[in-house]
Amino acid sequence: MKMKTLGRTGLQVTENSFGALPVQRISMEDGARLLRYAYDRGVNFFDTARFYTDSEEKIGLGLHDVRRHLYLATKSMARDRRNVLSQLDTSLRNMRTEYVDLLQLHNIPELPDPEDPESAYAALLEARRDGKCRFIGITSHRIDVALAAAASGLYDTVQFPLNYLASDRDLSLIDVCRIHNVGLIAMKGMSGGLISSPRAAFAFFSQYDNVVPIWGVQKQRELDDFLGYAAEGVTMTDELRAVIERDKKTLSGGFCRGCGYCMPTCPKHIAISDAARMTLMLNRAPWQEYTTPAFIEKMKNTQSCVNCGACTAHCPYGLDTPRLLRENWAYYQDFCREKGIAL
Repeated sequence: MKMKTLGRTGLQVTENSFGALPVQRISMEDGARLLRYAYDRGVNFFDTARFYTDSEEKIGLGLHDVRRHLYLATKSMARDRRNVLSQLDTSLRNMRTEYVDLLQLHNIPELPDPEDPESAYAALLEARRDGKCRFIGITSHRIDVALAAAASGLYDTVQFPLNYLASDRDLSLIDVCRIHNVGLIAMKGMSGGLISSPRAAFAFFSQYDNVVPIWGVQKQRELDDFLGYAAEGVTMTDELRAVIERDKKTLSGGFCRGCGYCMPTCPKHIAISDAARMTLMLNRAPWQEYTTPAFIEKMKNTQSCVNCGACTAHCPYGLDTPRLLRENWAYYQDFCREKGIAL
């Protein structure tokens, strides 16, 4: 695979890098096996988070013996110095390492005060000083926060949702990071599974030498697709541009990206990141996997929504999530009736 330089860090990371969020959905053994499979086929950059349940432990199990040959990044959702450092210590134990190459503040709504000695930013500086991380960064779903971080001179990297559905303002982050020599890590490269063509997604990122996509995979065949595109040397073509334009027309406007930041707040435990975009998934993926008894129960639970507003308040895209739940449940019922599926 080709390598890309992660901004001022100087780290040479693989053009296909690994986002570990999905491996929390598979067993410990399968997760460790998939991570090792990626490493054995050349992937050298693995991004995880304390928030991703047991994904760090799977990294520790699958990769601890080759630690010096790869780069590890993790994140903390904590918003103060003490808790960021405490979470980092947990992450290091889980991943069986003495340091991470990159420590990031996770999904921050605003930049912390760099002058506050008890801030999350102070924790990054302390962790770097103590050798527990080499470089520091932020992740956010808010473009104003990402742009400010990139231009601030305070962070080595920025992680932001980027894919071929991104707006022009979102894409402006690429040039800002290039100007300030900030490493740019692209999450949600497949827009949470809504993008129809992984080949087009790979070709999109091949256009930018300073953007490193971390593909969120939980199946070997998904990883094999991207590794195959790299081996083939896939680049943008008129045919792939046409695919992208079709997807842009279909997915324009306010749609759920499946980021999941609303879900821990739901008092009724609604599977929002599935239910709020079910209409799109039924029409863009094999529908049978979304009409199993388990998925039917998930969708039925959308009726328990009490419009408390917790999901809306936590949505980084400002979506009216209760409305999306109602609309998707109505469509789901009609779809199942047409297919002869009992609800």
